[in-house]
Amino acid sequence: MRRFPEFEGRAVLVTGGASGIGEAIARAFMREGARVGILDLDAEAGRRLADELGPGAAFEPADLRDLDALPGAIARLRARTGPFRMLINNAARDDRHAIDAVTPAYWRERMATNIDHQFFAAQALWREMAEAGGGAIVCMGSTSYMQSQDSFAAYKTAKSAAVGLMRALARELGPHGIRVNCLIPGWIMTQRQIDLWLTPESEAELMRQQCLKRRLVPEDIAGPALFLCSDLAAGMTAQTMIVDGGWV
Repeated sequence: MRRFPEFEGRAVLVTGGASGIGEAIARAFMREGARVGILDLDAEAGRRLADELGPGAAFEPADLRDLDALPGAIARLRARTGPFRMLINNAARDDRHAIDAVTPAYWRERMATNIDHQFFAAQALWREMAEAGGGAIVCMGSTSYMQSQDSFAAYKTAKSAAVGLMRALARELGPHGIRVNCLIPGWIMTQRQIDLWLTPESEAELMRQQCLKRRLVPEDIAGPALFLCSDLAAGMTAQTMIVDGGWV
């Protein structure tokens, strides 16, 4: 049984949708009858996922740091999915870096990876959403910017910027019937997180601090993403939703 029948036939764009949280979100929208367009740098994973999801799913390889190429990639997806009514600005990378290792070029690359494309994807889609009578945009943040963790200042800066971007877009696009909210995950155990950052010590500390004493997984974020785009959230915009098991 579909929980959100209003998604039937509507198209959603999921950036960074080939793996991790983005993949879980793409799968969730497909189960609800949406048409799903996926942008990701990982062409192999993206094509494999789109093939698995079947008709209604489309993948386009894209380096989201290349803002000049982004509108073309979106247009190629649109030709297969139809106009987009929903956008999940998911793509990001939480690479670690010590303060003295950061150069101006690296800083700019981190901003391009984690925040710049969120604005320009919204810019590319808002008119078609308005013409369809409205839409929903979800900017993805992170609880990391709320905590005193070290070694990824650029990522935390970008993720805090997602909240400011969300509020600006909500104000500007609200008159066109477009809702914009920010979904803020805690530590979600994607395969990348498990492979790179999770240790017995860090997990023990996480379990000590979280109210919920279990690992959060990508599917824990997919449900809130569906809700924020659904008619159940029709009056909700310019808001943040934290999904972190009660960590912060």
